[in-house]
Amino acid sequence: MKARDRFLKSVISAAKTETTQMPWSRGAVREAHLIQRRAPQSRQATTQELKRA
Repeated sequence: MKARDRFLKSVISAAKTETTQMPWSRGAVREAHLIQRRAPQSRQATTQELKRA
């Protein structure tokens, strides 16, 4: 087996076992950050509002 073939096989196997979470699957924590970022500068969302969301 050539070095390039071994390298490609290792890259493919690593890609198949990768379990990185995608941004849209992170749930409530990400949603809270998005709400806070979208809030107007004059009125930032409070911690209580973020916990309720």
